[in-house]
Amino acid sequence: MYLDLVQGLITESGIYNLTYKEIIMFVIAGILIYLAIEKKYEPLLLLPIAIGMILANLPMSGLMKEGGLLYYIYKGVDLGIYPPLIFLGIGAMTDFGPLIANPKSILLGASAQIGIFFTLIGARLLKFSLPEAASTSIIGGADGPTAIFLTSRLSPELLGAVAIAAYSYMALVPIIQPPLMKWLTTEKERQIKMYQLREVSRVEKLLFAFLVMVLGILFIPSAGALLGSLMLGNILKESGVTERLAETARNSLINIVTIFLGISVGAKTQAELFLTWQTLMIIGLGLIAFAIGTISGLLFAKLMNKFSKTKVNPLIGSAGVSAVPMAARVSQKVGYEANPSNHLLMHAMGPNVAGVIGSATAAGVLLTLVG
Repeated sequence: MYLDLVQGLITESGIYNLTYKEIIMFVIAGILIYLAIEKKYEPLLLLPIAIGMILANLPMSGLMKEGGLLYYIYKGVDLGIYPPLIFLGIGAMTDFGPLIANPKSILLGASAQIGIFFTLIGARLLKFSLPEAASTSIIGGADGPTAIFLTSRLSPELLGAVAIAAYSYMALVPIIQPPLMKWLTTEKERQIKMYQLREVSRVEKLLFAFLVMVLGILFIPSAGALLGSLMLGNILKESGVTERLAETARNSLINIVTIFLGISVGAKTQAELFLTWQTLMIIGLGLIAFAIGTISGLLFAKLMNKFSKTKVNPLIGSAGVSAVPMAARVSQKVGYEANPSNHLLMHAMGPNVAGVIGSATAAGVLLTLVG
């Protein structure tokens, strides 16, 4: 009898049921932990994702089954709660002044979304279903919450692969973008100095937030949760009378939601779902989408120079991919290397925040057409 009890305890243990697939997932989680801690690539997200990945792949734990801890934490993604709350915090941190001061930046943010729709076509040619293709293509926006928001509605089974690809490319912006920027621009173009932006009043910022919120949702209702939350956070920031709420949104709230969101993403990377050829194709297509988005922004900025009286440094076009504020910082860094007197950060923030609006709008369009 005692031998039977011991044997039962052994056969029901996680170690006994551990397979090579779970071990591979632990290795992948280890890589993410290394990137987060040692390289400091998006640590606030990659570290919770890695922990969620480990927890979800521990055999026999039942954490993702109904009644398990991860099951309930994931409900925030399943119900579409976490991404809009992240956007609320982003809105409370974002200054739309550079975009308002230079409205042409909107075109750069829009052009960078071309990578999304180009990859949508490519994914369909590779026999992805339309919902799967839409979920994969949104990686090109380099906006993790938007990718999670769309994928959780169209292809929940792909959430782990799509989210990890999206956040990985966001983290690798300083590595992926500079070679493309230098390849597509000349030394002379990278040295272009841009004039200081005018100061934007609080009234202008508030009017902009209200207009984008109302008009954006009227035209694309499916983007309402993201656009509404983004602009709500910004209105709290710019109103001047709700600083406590803005402070909570951009600090305590976004930090709490980031923990839950990261763990939820990791929880959707169970080995049997993640270790497929489709996952590799998603990661590859995501890289293509991100690269095309960067290239589109750069080329459109070069095109604007043909018709603009005041010269535009093409480097700011690459910031339209939405990875805020890292993409804008990369534009500043590459521009500074070409001309130490160049200060492109605020100019790049225009297309950067336009990219946030653009990726949310693109997600709404895809959700409307495919959902």
